[in-house]
Amino acid sequence: MREIETLIDTWGWIVLNNRRERRHKELNEFYSSWRNRKGVSYTTDYILDETFTLLFRRLHFKDAADSLDIIELAIAEGYLRLKRITGERFEKAKCLRMKFKDKPRISFTDLTSMVVMAEREITNILTEDDHFDQVGMGFKKVYKVANIELND
Repeated sequence: MREIETLIDTWGWIVLNNRRERRHKELNEFYSSWRNRKGVSYTTDYILDETFTLLFRRLHFKDAADSLDIIELAIAEGYLRLKRITGERFEKAKCLRMKFKDKPRISFTDLTSMVVMAEREITNILTEDDHFDQVGMGFKKVYKVANIELND
């Protein structure tokens, strides 16, 4: 049986790490349940770039630094897998940018995430961003699925 994998987008990290976010409690409960079921989580260096920038803008320095430490610990302990955007992935994201010319609001970071998700065959994403639904690549936002089935 294949592990169920989820990519955590910038929105997911911000809401998980900022108690003032409207959906913080709900998302933390979802993520805890996901972790307890041994779900595998991924993120990218581009996502973390956005996340760290926003956390340090929105939170007190110590809270943002603590959030950064928690994410780094998750990577070090292996329950969060960091995927780097290589030159090859960057080029594939540029191709997606051209393919989705009718969707100019998709960020380049989201396009790089889509490349990683397609490579890993990850369909679940922890985001509130509708672009992942709109591209027709089979992605689904999992935070809305309270009782997500983790067995294929």
